Amino acid sequence: MTRLLVLFCFFSLSPLLVKPLSLSLNDDVLGLIVFKADVQDPTGKLASWDEDDDSACGWAGVKCNSRSNQVVELNLDGFSLSGRLGRGLLQLKSLRKLSLAKNNLTGSINANFARLDNLRILDLSENGLSGSVPDELFQQCGSLKSVSFARNKLSGEIPKSLTRCSSLVSLNLSSNQFSGPLPEGIWSLSAIRVLDLSRNALEDGINESIQRMKNLRALTLKGNRMYGAVPGGIGSCLLLRSIDLSENSFSGSLPDTFSQLTLCNYLDLHGNSFSGEIPESIGEVRALETLDLSDNAFSGKLPTSLGNLVSLKVLNLSGNSLSGPLPESMSSCQSLQVADFSWNSFTGGLPDWIFKGRLQELQTLDLSSNFFTNQIPTDFGDLSGLQFLNLSNNSLTGSVPKGIGMLKKIDVLDLSDNRLNGSIPSEVGGAGSLKELWLQNNELTGNIPASMDKCYSLTTLLLSHNYLSGPIPSSMSRLGNLQIVDLSYNNLSGSLPKQLANLAHLLTFNISHNQLQGQLPLGGFFNTISPSSVSENPSLCGAPVNRSCPGVLPKPIVLNPNSTGDTVSGSFPPPLGRKRIILSISALIAIGAAGMIVIGVIAITVLNLRVQSISASRSAAALTFSGVGDELFSESPGTDANSGKLVMFSTVDPDFSTGAHALLNKDCELGRGGFGAVYRTILRDDHPVAIKKLTVSSLVKSQDDFEREVKKLGKVRHPNIVALEGYYWTPSLQLLISEFVSGGSLYKHLHEASAGDSKSSLSWNDRFNIILGTAKGLAHLHQTNIIHYNIKSSNVLIDSSSGDPKVADFGLARLLPMLDRYVLSSKIQSALGYMAPEFACRTVKITEKCDVYGFGVLVLEIVAGKRPVEYMEDDVVVLCEMVRGSLEDGRVEECVDGELKGNYPAEEAIPVMKLGLICTSQVPSNRPDMAEVVKILELIRCPSEGMEEELV
Repeated sequence: MTRLLVLFCFFSLSPLLVKPLSLSLNDDVLGLIVFKADVQDPTGKLASWDEDDDSACGWAGVKCNSRSNQVVELNLDGFSLSGRLGRGLLQLKSLRKLSLAKNNLTGSINANFARLDNLRILDLSENGLSGSVPDELFQQCGSLKSVSFARNKLSGEIPKSLTRCSSLVSLNLSSNQFSGPLPEGIWSLSAIRVLDLSRNALEDGINESIQRMKNLRALTLKGNRMYGAVPGGIGSCLLLRSIDLSENSFSGSLPDTFSQLTLCNYLDLHGNSFSGEIPESIGEVRALETLDLSDNAFSGKLPTSLGNLVSLKVLNLSGNSLSGPLPESMSSCQSLQVADFSWNSFTGGLPDWIFKGRLQELQTLDLSSNFFTNQIPTDFGDLSGLQFLNLSNNSLTGSVPKGIGMLKKIDVLDLSDNRLNGSIPSEVGGAGSLKELWLQNNELTGNIPASMDKCYSLTTLLLSHNYLSGPIPSSMSRLGNLQIVDLSYNNLSGSLPKQLANLAHLLTFNISHNQLQGQLPLGGFFNTISPSSVSENPSLCGAPVNRSCPGVLPKPIVLNPNSTGDTVSGSFPPPLGRKRIILSISALIAIGAAGMIVIGVIAITVLNLRVQSISASRSAAALTFSGVGDELFSESPGTDANSGKLVMFSTVDPDFSTGAHALLNKDCELGRGGFGAVYRTILRDDHPVAIKKLTVSSLVKSQDDFEREVKKLGKVRHPNIVALEGYYWTPSLQLLISEFVSGGSLYKHLHEASAGDSKSSLSWNDRFNIILGTAKGLAHLHQTNIIHYNIKSSNVLIDSSSGDPKVADFGLARLLPMLDRYVLSSKIQSALGYMAPEFACRTVKITEKCDVYGFGVLVLEIVAGKRPVEYMEDDVVVLCEMVRGSLEDGRVEECVDGELKGNYPAEEAIPVMKLGLICTSQVPSNRPDMAEVVKILELIRCPSEGMEEELV
């Protein structure tokens, strides 16, 4: 305590008082303790920093001079610190190195750091620092050697005083928001070795004075708005090893002086406006390992001197106007691993020296979108290490070579958009690592080879727009990783193998415009397949093609999410003259499970009626509660059937003398859901609570199991989760006592009329905060291994005072026994549109990804202001399908709720809707985790902080 008082005096009183204190106490200790007071240390990395110590030399991250015991280095990289950079560090007069990289520090950079005269290294990279860098910071920087402010949010112009730092060896200001021109004289920093100004908004050119940078090793200006020609003076920087000028607006031709940079091994100029021919002098830069000239305006033939680059590993010349054949001299580039010549105007046949040469290290070869002709060479022997081969969009003829079976490591093979004919060789099965096969838009004939089932890793198979015939081989069902299949516009015939329904990861399966017949496979993806994916097959039958199969009477199950009960009704064919409603909804439970749903609901209904009859006779006695002890989970002494067992998770007096009547009073009922009715009551201390009276009592587990589950739920505490405060147990009556949230449900705010207006108005800012808060609540539940099972707008409550969302009714499905998932889903998923498709499949595990699916639907509901499923007079509109279709048609903004009247930032609303669609992916593994969802939402909101205030 004494030391803390001294600290207060040290930094609060006048300089006259500070001086004598500093003489009697260690300035380094005091300075560091004050620094510690200004930051948060969630991981306890600074626990060893004790204000009672006489020296800081033994503290974590601190290094002292062995003679003077003064702090000379402070290295707190990756300590997870947050907060601001306080004045405490200014007391470290002997500090030579200050490194606070990879933390969460915010605020601005203090100009008083200039008072640290001995500072050599200053590294504040990878934080959240913002504002401009004060010019005073570098007024006295004669000893400064290295400065890094990379990956922050700093803005404004680069301070001119930096040019005074004549001893500066390394300067990294990358990935910030710096703008404007570079300070005059920056190209005259002759001592500098590393200059990284990438990923900013700088607008300037490279000055001829760059020739003074004789010690320059690495120059990185990537991702700015730099313009003009590259001066010939760059050739005087003889020690340059890495040059990255990509993604700017540089223009003109390449200076011949590049030939003098004989030590340079990395040259990236992609994404500029360079023009003219690639000079022969480029071949003199013999140390080059990476040469990227893509996405420019280079033209003419390639220089034969490229063959001199024997160390070259990566060559990217794509996206230019280069022409002529590829020079055979390049066969000398035996170290080449990646070669991309795509999107140019190269002509002639595919060079034999690539396929039969000595490029045994080649892993990626892209010759697509050129004017290559003739046949594909048949010998792939020297390309056994190839992982990516793209020859698409050329004028290649002949057959698909059998040699592709020798590509044992190939991941992607794209031969699409050519004039290839003949059949697909059965040898394709030898490419066991193949993940993507693109053969569409050719003239291929024959059958789909059954040997393709040996490509176990195949995820994408595109064979559309050919002349393939015969059946779809049943062996395709063994390709368990398939996600995207397009066999459309062929002459395929026969019936579809029923085993295809076992392909659990399918996203699309397009077989339209063929001659297929018979019934579509039942189950899995095929229950929700798009009608357009099966159209124009005259003899195909099933619901998606609106054609009944012989002997099959369709009785689709229709669940109405707007109904108040948990009923399920069979929908019979409508009378003649009335339009038939066919549902193709990703959320529908498989028709084959319909019987189980009906049986389960009937069973639950009968059991509930029995429970209600029992509980009615015992309610008066059951609602007599006893006192509470002081333990975390305190229990009342009474456990018999008359008094029941009451457990509260706090020391609040649970006397319900004023609340017992409320449970039997319909006027105090807040609503009813899948688990029972909810009432509002007030405890003796005027503390309002919500009490859920479970109506599934006879289905609840044993008392021990029930209490274990409820106590687990009672430990969950989060600002965006409704707190469970206690419970009451008798064999015939169970109550859950929860925090009362006064603002009502999100469903009410979105869809129900209120007095004076048509619908409760939620601004875009309100909606975004509700989405983000709900995501945080679910992420916390998943972190504690709790699945919600029933996320929907009626289970998200809004705090009337703060507007914050609170997730309710979480984990209640765990209170039920392990029923069949069809019965369970029909009970708790009262709004059909929120239900993840895996509820319809016995073989798929129910995980947190079910909550992610429901959350995705909720996101779309909040943005669009529409229910997940809307029942019209003669149609059914599924929100997910509507938004997805609008996105594909470029009309996604039309899906935003009209109540917002255009008062929303499109740069937030559209990404949020896209995130909702990603969360509703058919395949659970393709949905992000809720923790990832929170990060994505925070990134979406971050660029629009200013707009957020404006909209408020």
